[in-house]
Amino acid sequence: MIKQAHSISEELIEWRRDFHQHPETGFDVFRTAGIVADELEKMGYRVTRGVGKTGVVAEIGEGGKLVAIRADMDALPIFEQNETEYVSLNEGKMHACGHDSHTAMALGAAKILAKEKLNGRIRFLFQPCEETADDEGLSGAQRMYAEGAVAGVDYVIAQHVDPSMPVGTISINEGPSGGGVTSWQATIYGKGGHGAYPHASNDPFVLLTHVIMGINAIVSRRLDPFEPAVISIGAVNGGFTENVIPDKVELKGTIRFTSLEVEKQIREELTRVFEIVKTLGGDYKLNVLFGGMPTMNDKFVSDTIAQVGKDLLGEGSVHPLAKTLGAEDFPEFLKDAPGAMYTLGTRIEGRPIYELHHPKFDLDERALPVGTAVLAETALRFLKS
Repeated sequence: MIKQAHSISEELIEWRRDFHQHPETGFDVFRTAGIVADELEKMGYRVTRGVGKTGVVAEIGEGGKLVAIRADMDALPIFEQNETEYVSLNEGKMHACGHDSHTAMALGAAKILAKEKLNGRIRFLFQPCEETADDEGLSGAQRMYAEGAVAGVDYVIAQHVDPSMPVGTISINEGPSGGGVTSWQATIYGKGGHGAYPHASNDPFVLLTHVIMGINAIVSRRLDPFEPAVISIGAVNGGFTENVIPDKVELKGTIRFTSLEVEKQIREELTRVFEIVKTLGGDYKLNVLFGGMPTMNDKFVSDTIAQVGKDLLGEGSVHPLAKTLGAEDFPEFLKDAPGAMYTLGTRIEGRPIYELHHPKFDLDERALPVGTAVLAETALRFLKS
């Protein structure tokens, strides 16, 4: 399989660089999705366009088990700082999370699998809007799931590039490998007034300080220390000039977790913290929005991916996956079928490591055939299992 993947290396690089030069964000991946759909139709896949707004679903084979391979297509609103020949041509947009390569490698796997005699079916899920959500708070995976993109699927797999690991390696583990996400936003109401007469007001910034202290104590003092969780404040806005005490302050933040029970507890504790405002004579509004499930890798699927990695790349090329509370919407596709996401080493040797979402992020393109081969071989093994 590695040999087959290396034989299309030039095409993989061409796809990846084209997507990199023309990044599209959110659900607005019209050009990318169009190229993906056209290429898949040329390969002989049964293609459905416009799934989950701009996603592409493609299937090949008949009967038997059904294995799904997911790849995200969207970029980020970042000004690229690289000086490569394939630098972004869309100012203010950049593939800084490797989705250009995810899409290229999935296309490569599709090309290889289209030539195989399949004992079952393969379905590709090319997804928009992994990085954000629409006006209704729904991401690409949520939209595609709601439209039946994984109906009837037996297994689901996905990969993500890892700029910290060397080319020729993958990382995988069973169980929790990524955090669930819940966002929250709040408004604290006090009583405005002149900055010289604070005693005649109820300063919302003072109320805010009590809230911040309470929020920062939730994880350290209210949760089981063996349950990983994070609650962070990402934005605070209030006031408009130096000598006026405003009547309100707005803030927003994020919650990360690996257990739904913990997420529920944090919600309750967050509400309890904001009740402090009422005790001090103010008022508040709090809105909490569930964003997505934690990534839970299935044991059988994870073990299969690990074995494929060992067989294709060598025994020492499979590593434990570094756990993170960073969120992914891939778990939407795991609601009805077991699956797993692994990471692919893409480190550029001799260059500083620029992590995901950095304006100088890039990857070693020698990893492209590696990821392509692992995806294709893993899918074939599930069809034979």
